[in-house]
Amino acid sequence: MGCCTGRCTLIFLCTLQLLAALERQVFDFLGYQWAPILANFLHIIIVILGLFGTIQYRPRYIVVYAIWTAIWVTWNIFIICFYLEVGGLSKDSELLTFNISQHQSWWSENGPGCVRKEASMSGIKGLDSHSYISVIGCALEYRYIEVMHSSFQILIALVGFVYACYVVSVFTEEEDSFDFIGGFDPFPLYHVNEKPTNLLFKQTYLFGFVPPGGLISPAGFSGVEGMNK
Repeated sequence: MGCCTGRCTLIFLCTLQLLAALERQVFDFLGYQWAPILANFLHIIIVILGLFGTIQYRPRYIVVYAIWTAIWVTWNIFIICFYLEVGGLSKDSELLTFNISQHQSWWSENGPGCVRKEASMSGIKGLDSHSYISVIGCALEYRYIEVMHSSFQILIALVGFVYACYVVSVFTEEEDSFDFIGGFDPFPLYHVNEKPTNLLFKQTYLFGFVPPGGLISPAGFSGVEGMNK
């Protein structure tokens, strides 16, 4: 297939997904978002598997990638609902950190235009060593940044799913056509060696058999050959 086919497009989409997942993984690590970190790790592995299957013409790997894209879309829809607080979810909960820490998204304090200020809490007994952090001046609230990330992931995954199904169908058709023309003959050596074996047997029989009348003349070869048949 040429470079302008669905296969090359799927390679491009997998590469783009891989770069987007690595970028997201970095910021999730900075925000200690353990659930997204695990999900991104699985996503990176399966995207690499799908990329390998596309390059090496392995439709089974691409099928695994296509199934994962459906799961990945579902996960990102959940992330969008989480940050938009849909269905009783709260963006301030510790669900994404497995209740290990109280960290939020890295973008909550480092978004575009955000100014981070720390105020000491020395006036409160027992909290002298703590400080209160306030973030002001954000041009875009962090939850919308996370929603944009997830929306982009959903868009790429949906397009990748469509092209994965198309590439699998093309690979399957090519394999079927190759089988039809005899590309996978189960007994190739038998057919190749059948004639030489018969010919060798006939030669051995002819030159090893001497009738009582003497040697067989060249004209008699056809009669003996007919007897063998």
